[in-house]
Amino acid sequence: MTGEITGGGPTRQSDPNKLDTDGGGTSRGQWTNKWDFLFSMTGVIISLGNVWRFPYLCFKNGGGVFLIPYFLFLALGGIPIFFLETALGQYTGQSTVTAWRKICPMFQGVGVASLIIVIYQNIYYIVVLAWILFYLFSSFQSPLPWSTCENWWNTDYCHDRLSQYANPHAFHPDANWSFLNNMSTYDYFDNLSEISLNETFLMVKSAEEEFWTNRVLRMSESMSLGKVHWDLALCLLLAWIVCYFCIWKGIKYTGKVVYLTASIPYLLLLILFFRGVSLPGAGEGLKFYLLPDINRLGNANVWLDAGTQVFFSYAVCQGVLTSLGSYNKYNNNCYRDCVALCLLNSVTSIFCGFVVFSVLGFMAHGLDVGIEEIVQSGPGLAFITYPKALSMLPGSTFWTVLFFLVMLFLGLDTQFLCVESLATSLMDVFPRLLRKRYAREILVLVIAGVCFLLGLPLITEGGIMLFHLIDSFGPSGTSLLIIGCFESIVIGWVYGADRFLDNIEDMIGYRPSVAIKYCWLFITPLLCIVTMLCDLVNTHSLMVYDYRMGTWALPVGALLILTPLICIPGFILITLWRTPRGMTTPSSDLRQAKPHNPVLTVCGRVIHRSDRARERDDKMAAREVTGV
Repeated sequence: MTGEITGGGPTRQSDPNKLDTDGGGTSRGQWTNKWDFLFSMTGVIISLGNVWRFPYLCFKNGGGVFLIPYFLFLALGGIPIFFLETALGQYTGQSTVTAWRKICPMFQGVGVASLIIVIYQNIYYIVVLAWILFYLFSSFQSPLPWSTCENWWNTDYCHDRLSQYANPHAFHPDANWSFLNNMSTYDYFDNLSEISLNETFLMVKSAEEEFWTNRVLRMSESMSLGKVHWDLALCLLLAWIVCYFCIWKGIKYTGKVVYLTASIPYLLLLILFFRGVSLPGAGEGLKFYLLPDINRLGNANVWLDAGTQVFFSYAVCQGVLTSLGSYNKYNNNCYRDCVALCLLNSVTSIFCGFVVFSVLGFMAHGLDVGIEEIVQSGPGLAFITYPKALSMLPGSTFWTVLFFLVMLFLGLDTQFLCVESLATSLMDVFPRLLRKRYAREILVLVIAGVCFLLGLPLITEGGIMLFHLIDSFGPSGTSLLIIGCFESIVIGWVYGADRFLDNIEDMIGYRPSVAIKYCWLFITPLLCIVTMLCDLVNTHSLMVYDYRMGTWALPVGALLILTPLICIPGFILITLWRTPRGMTTPSSDLRQAKPHNPVLTVCGRVIHRSDRARERDDKMAAREVTGV
């Protein structure tokens, strides 16, 4: 076969779907239709962060004003990388490792780094699903177990229904604090030498907080790992069983499962939205959510939060988009799909803010406190604040079950599609071994079993400490931003932005906006570098529920960051040693519709030509010399 193809229909020269004839192989497969792909992409990018991170950041950073830097980062950084990874998978017909190997052998370490990031995700993200399942099963009890202080896990400092913020007069000397330790107020003030009023205030916890820390996490005082909590282990096992049966039969089966898992959250969120906006105080909550504060644009942290939210919420730099895109037909319009999916993600995040803050406004109204005193981000919102708000509603059991079903479906499809990405990548790297009958089912079972065992330490008495460590340093901002920077540079400058746009034009029938090209070349790498440096300046907290991790935490965190990143220079050295002449030469079975066009031009000036173009120019020059 020739090195590059110049014509023909919209098919790849090396068909990724042909049978592996060694040992009764199976085809790689493709999506049954376009909707399989769209629902799968929706499932992986619409996740828990849309509910518990974006609304909080919008509230924290000036309300509606936050949307200005957010959409700016989305247009200049998020969409270009999102489109790059998806188009890369569709063009090569391969998942992350083998796709980068085909595009530029020297930088296949970028794909390996993304694969390690998704391994981190598969180990720790599903622990959140175990917590959600635990809360979901507990929601069927009446009264809700986190709404009272009459349970075995509650302490003498538990305060039900009203948190420490609910009564601002509780700190006056004539206030009645005898509920704390069954002593009179006078006796209490007689013992101020033993414990101060401020210390007592700090020890007061709501019933929801104690359910989370004392019942779900059950942390030991020393924060040593200790024993595995068997009930959480069963929830984790159930989550893995569900994930396994969502993807075990291959992409055509998975493509139908996501119709359910990606669409149900929207229906349930719509129900919660209409309930929320009908509550007293909802308007005040929405006001705090979106009320613009133009002065916040001068704060560098607002721009940092916008940049990190975009890079974290679009599943970029994890190899998942490339794997899902690789199952597309060659002529699928991935450009239009990617823009639509990115806008859907952003609109969903904004809509989730209405769902969250309408209910929080009702909670603040009922407790007669400012909403800024109760709003939280992350697990604090999902497992403490929002359940507390729902417990105040009539028919609280129904609304709580509804909320945790939303959370379950949002996290479930993200999880099993990450597992699908890992399985697809391994099958592409080892096709002769893993593209055999029943090999996929066994591979997915092994992945689920190994990740389940590796996740058990995260549900021990000190497991929240490991969870926080992996969450902060595993798929961290530093790792993702460096990988994103390399992706843009490799496609833009090494493989050639113009050549890649030629490939995309061959697939979809027209050339994408030239703005995408200059984002890959200049703007996106610059945004990644600046955001990464700002993220590094902000020190990561090593405190977990008032427990400071030991000196071992920083080396472990550094190891989690460096493990994927070291693959990039590592594979550069390996390629230099094995094939120094072909380090940047794309695979010969990649279709090149315009092999004689310049690989890279900037402002009309040719920066880089392909080998085929240089050969043609040399022949033409030789003919001219011969003619003379």
